[in-house]
Amino acid sequence: MNLLNDIVTYVRRIIKSPSDAVITDNLIIDYVNRFYITDVSARMQLFDLKTKYQFQTVPGVDQYNMPLYSVQTEPGNQSIGMYPVYQGFVGPCYINGIQVPLQTQKGSFYDIWINVLQNLTVTATGDGTAGPYTINMPILPNSSATQNPPFNAILRGHVDMAGIIATGNNVDPPIGTTINTSIPTTSIDSAVYITSIDATGANVVVADSGQFLTGNVNYGLLMAPGKAPFGNSTLSGGYSTTSNTINYLTGVATVTFPVAIPSGNNITAQCRFFSTGLPRAILYYNNVLTLRSPPDRQYLVELDAYLSPAAFLNTAAAIPFGYMAEYIARGAARKLLSDTGDVEQFMFYEPLFREQELLVWKRSQRQWTSTRTQTIYSSGIGQGLNGNNNFGSSTI
Repeated sequence: MNLLNDIVTYVRRIIKSPSDAVITDNLIIDYVNRFYITDVSARMQLFDLKTKYQFQTVPGVDQYNMPLYSVQTEPGNQSIGMYPVYQGFVGPCYINGIQVPLQTQKGSFYDIWINVLQNLTVTATGDGTAGPYTINMPILPNSSATQNPPFNAILRGHVDMAGIIATGNNVDPPIGTTINTSIPTTSIDSAVYITSIDATGANVVVADSGQFLTGNVNYGLLMAPGKAPFGNSTLSGGYSTTSNTINYLTGVATVTFPVAIPSGNNITAQCRFFSTGLPRAILYYNNVLTLRSPPDRQYLVELDAYLSPAAFLNTAAAIPFGYMAEYIARGAARKLLSDTGDVEQFMFYEPLFREQELLVWKRSQRQWTSTRTQTIYSSGIGQGLNGNNNFGSSTI
């Protein structure tokens, strides 16, 4: 049985358009995708779409974007752009099997894990040229050798989900041999700044871009920050391990400023520095998961999540849940009737659409209500905190 074909047939019956000459199957499938991808997740959270998201941390990396679907192609070669794989994250959350809190308020999170941008001492002085200058961050124990694993870390710049979508390439974090200026300035969260004063007394600022060097992602690409929306610019001299990059594991940066730095002018640096280890808390904000402490090695992070469905294409297995077929058909037909201005048919079928929505929703509610609401008496012997169920260590 091909549920997608059944849905297309049912949509045709509702909109009174049996012929492909009036409205094509490809257009109907596009409406089906629009309803299922964008509307269903906003209208209700389905138990069948609740799943687990897991990933391995990268040593020294503290921020991780929600993953994106790659571009998909509908029948008729119509593309569906990148969009989030998950609707959002909820607890419980585990790191290497240890439960950790998930927070969505930056204030509460950073009250505990203070996010100080540290002003370092003078790291270099101007010589009358724009550079290049080699800057040693006087903060790591040995800036001449890479720590493995990194027991201390300079936090890295980050490009958020909107920035990844703007690149048109589902690679996270972005890598290259130069700055991708198609990433909006509002999507870049810089974490390292190198500053000085030019001959006119104006600030000269270079920051990390959240983009990394092809072939070695421990090297962050430096940029000249600019105004929104696309004001960030590249630095002269190119990008390599010895030009316009910062090695986050050694704390060594090489930079050519946008203008000459007068002789004797101080060049200073700002960065966020953390001791790494087993992360004990997660902040979910702006579709980004932030871990504290930053990981010193690979750890398995697991969170509950609600899946955003992939697009319905042209396969017989495109729709995983048969009980939703009529609901999806009525939802797609509803959008079609709305767009064509057929108000009479829309109003006639609206109660039937609502009925199907309640039936689909009830399936999730039955599953949720099968689990008893927990109390201090319902966890069972040995199941409470430290195995004592809030009553001490009794084993009876």
